[in-house]
Amino acid sequence: MSNVEKISIALPSEMIEDIKEAVDRGDYATTSEVLRDAVRDWQRREVVRRYENLRPKSLADLKRMVREGIDSLDRGERIPAEDVYAELTARFSGKARRQKRR
Repeated sequence: MSNVEKISIALPSEMIEDIKEAVDRGDYATTSEVLRDAVRDWQRREVVRRYENLRPKSLADLKRMVREGIDSLDRGERIPAEDVYAELTARFSGKARRQKRR
């Protein structure tokens, strides 16, 4: 693993015991692996939290969002699918490369 930085954290003894038990059971190879898995879960929740406001809260909200999208297309405000795909590919391939380096 390249670009690894060591940090020190303080956890309640109950959490430490849970982590040790997970390693002892063979669920994880090391305590670091447990914590990396926990951080990955936190990162996923953060992505969901950041984009939560984009999700419709009701059927009326969904209908409003669809209407806004149709209206913007009618005004000629659109992005070609190829451009969106290229941007997403670049964004996620860069993220994948960063993950591999870790």
